[in-house]
Amino acid sequence: MTRQMKLGAFLWATGHHIAAWRHPKAHVTAGIDIDHYIRLVRTAEAAKFDMIFCEDAAGLRETNVGIASQTSRSIGFEPISLLSALAVQTSRIGLVSTASTSYNEPYGLARTFLSLDHLSGGRAGWNLVTSASPIEAANFGATGLKPHADRYERAREFAEVVTGLWQGAGFQGYDGQSFSVRDPLDLPRSPQGAPVMVQAGASDVGRDLAARTADVVFTAAQTIEEAKAFYDDLKGRMAAYGREPDDIKIMPGVAPVVAETEAEAREKHEELQALIPDDVGVALLSSYLSISDLWRYPVDGPMPELPETEGMKSRQALVVEQSRRDGLSIRQLARHFAGARGHWRIVGTAAQVADELQARFEGGGADGFNVMPSYFPGELDAFCELVVPELQRRGLFRQDYEGSTLREHLGLKRPA
Repeated sequence: MTRQMKLGAFLWATGHHIAAWRHPKAHVTAGIDIDHYIRLVRTAEAAKFDMIFCEDAAGLRETNVGIASQTSRSIGFEPISLLSALAVQTSRIGLVSTASTSYNEPYGLARTFLSLDHLSGGRAGWNLVTSASPIEAANFGATGLKPHADRYERAREFAEVVTGLWQGAGFQGYDGQSFSVRDPLDLPRSPQGAPVMVQAGASDVGRDLAARTADVVFTAAQTIEEAKAFYDDLKGRMAAYGREPDDIKIMPGVAPVVAETEAEAREKHEELQALIPDDVGVALLSSYLSISDLWRYPVDGPMPELPETEGMKSRQALVVEQSRRDGLSIRQLARHFAGARGHWRIVGTAAQVADELQARFEGGGADGFNVMPSYFPGELDAFCELVVPELQRRGLFRQDYEGSTLREHLGLKRPA
């Protein structure tokens, strides 16, 4: 059978573009409207997507509360509660959510995701993250953001405990540096063996953790060269942990704007770009770079040399590299970044979008893609109505589900 790409639908209230909530066709109260989410997940399931994915943060997303409220990015359901509701409204599509190893405990998190897995008939996945925001740290009584290396060491041990608990009655307890757990869970093993483990860290320690434990990796890459370098590096690390390259599916984020004609697609994109206030764009860029005073530099000047932080190291490196490569000013970079937060953007017809996805998929840069529509529901509808049929026509994406669990959709082995 011809290798086919995997597709995730990354759901995010009004959409991934920073100004999505201002779009005249956006659903402004989407974050607290369960019917809105049911419509989105049913659209993705009808298009045979492998999974939907919900991100999470335990705090306001930007350091400036006024800007956070402007962007409507801090309003939304707790994602496991949301996915539990969506589980009974769907039958095949996978349900994946973020949960942080920084502000949870392994036993409770393992039990929550295994419960979702049973509720959905084997369709759950956990996106393991280490929280990089000092705002989140303050909400949990912490004195500050823990060093990057310490966060990942806790995450490594956390993942070890969770995967042990998911093994069922064979769990023999755990006593480590950060965690001590005595009993197995009060649930049988997952219908798919274990919930799918997803990760997104692209730093060196993040890649090592993924090579050791992940089933799926979400990543950001602007160019095919960046995508291929990440793909080759991560797959090359897996042998050290006794794993085969195909044991991980690498799915870069992509933010498509698609229409019947290229001119219409570009008009749609420019309409969104025109809705970005400069202060919002620069504030968003500052938050991802973990820099509070980016405004003190001339916005029409070049990106300054940035000190290394304990925040999202891989995303900072990606943004700085793009600013140098493309010669972008702070204002230009902020406006570009605001469209997809550093992820790959494609604007064009269904054939043009499919061409780009196919080139990266067949060129060794991806096993599939995490689709990030600019605004909901419009851009998800456009992708499902225009791009998915084109991918199916080329034999690059399934016509129908072959199995019932998320592992079966992704072609992943059932854990022993």
